[in-house]
Amino acid sequence: MVQPDSIYVNEGKIWTSAGVTAGIDLTLELIRQDFDHKVAIDAARRMVVFMKRPGGQSQFSVPLNLQSTELDDFSELHAWMRENLSRDLKVEELARRVGMSERTFSRLYAERAGRTPAKTVEAMRAEAACSLLETTRLGLKQVSNRTGFGDEQNLRRVFMRRFGLNPTDYRRRFGTADSA
Repeated sequence: MVQPDSIYVNEGKIWTSAGVTAGIDLTLELIRQDFDHKVAIDAARRMVVFMKRPGGQSQFSVPLNLQSTELDDFSELHAWMRENLSRDLKVEELARRVGMSERTFSRLYAERAGRTPAKTVEAMRAEAACSLLETTRLGLKQVSNRTGFGDEQNLRRVFMRRFGLNPTDYRRRFGTADSA
C-alpha cells in the first residue's frame, strides 16, 4: 500500500523509502535504533541533513543550496551572512557589502538564487535556529536573538510557516537529550 506523504515506512522487518534522500532518513532511523539518538544526530550533522523530517517536508541545507556556479559572486557574502545572522541583514547592507546598488543587487540575486535576499536570510536564520534548538538548552529568547529573529514571536511565525512546528515542538522532536 502506497503512503504518499511518508518518507519511509517500516512494516516489521521490511523497510522502504520514497527515494534516495528518503533512504538517508531511513538509514538515520536505523542508526538511531541500533545505537542511540546522539550517534544518529552526529551522523546527520556530518551529512548536513535533518535527523528526521516529518512526512512531506523537503530536506534542505541552505549552505549547500547556495553552492552553485550562478552564486559564486555571492559566496563571500553568504559566508559573512552566516557569521552575522544576529545583525540587521537588510538589502541595503548586503548590497553595500558586494559593492552594488540595492536595485541591481536585488535583481541579480533573485535571478541567480531563485529567491530574494530576504528569503535567503530567513532560511539561514531558520537553519541556525534549528541547530541551536537541536543541540543546546538555550531559551527561545536567546535563540531568537542569536539568529537574528529579534523576538520569540518572529521565531515562532517562521517555524510554523517553514516546518509546521513551533520551536518548542521542534526541539522535542529533533533535539538531543542534552538539549531537551
